[in-house]
Amino acid sequence: MVTIAHISDPHVGSPHFVPNLMNRVIAELNQLRPDVVVVSGDLTTDGFRPEYKAWLAYADRIEAPLLTVPGNHDSRNVGYLHFEDLIGPRMWVHDLDDVRIVGVDSSEPDLNEGQVGRVHYDWISDQFAGPAALKVFVLHHHLMPIPGTGRERSIVMDAGDLLEVLVHAGVHVVLSGHKHVPYVWRLEDLYIANAGTVSSLRLRGYGKPCYNVLDFDGDEVSIHRVFPFEGERHLMARFVLFETARRHREAPVQQVAGPPEP
Repeated sequence: MVTIAHISDPHVGSPHFVPNLMNRVIAELNQLRPDVVVVSGDLTTDGFRPEYKAWLAYADRIEAPLLTVPGNHDSRNVGYLHFEDLIGPRMWVHDLDDVRIVGVDSSEPDLNEGQVGRVHYDWISDQFAGPAALKVFVLHHHLMPIPGTGRERSIVMDAGDLLEVLVHAGVHVVLSGHKHVPYVWRLEDLYIANAGTVSSLRLRGYGKPCYNVLDFDGDEVSIHRVFPFEGERHLMARFVLFETARRHREAPVQQVAGPPEP
């Protein structure tokens, strides 16, 4: 089994950041011992170097490997330069057994809106061209509106084109953050899993800080939400990959996809 922990939007440096929450999540992650921890951006509040260093003081205590993309807050004040210097590349590929994970920077300097851009589409497709049992794409901004977040804004500006690229590339799961609300959308055979904020009190309504855990076991993928200190997993989605492949094999070429199955 492959386990991917997904945390997002810690916002170190913000008055809403809660160190005790981050410390608890680190302890829970180290107890969980995932194969990798995906961090989908907004490590900092304003992209300043001291904020990055403060984040690293926490991140260095996480025992599992970290795969990180920047968020819109991380690119403020030319902060993406500090990201490259202290965190690493803003686009990357990671193979984990039979799982391929591809991360892309969707942030724009000093803008809340995101964009991946046509110039990167071929690169993304190429990274997913090889065989992999599970294909995972990571970015910061959300690709589809998230319920409970009010008027829609700051989505990926080229979301439609990017979704087409991901569907044609056979991507199974997209991991994102940005809106501080956990949610899973199913679009045809693509599951888009948004994570809440892991350690900030910038919350909507009665929301609580949380993170996601993705398990890949055989042909089955499950995505759970976890609240720090509670110790329980809350199932958000479960699907079987071989059923997806079978539907593609059996579907007539002229068939038009209907609504998702309940």
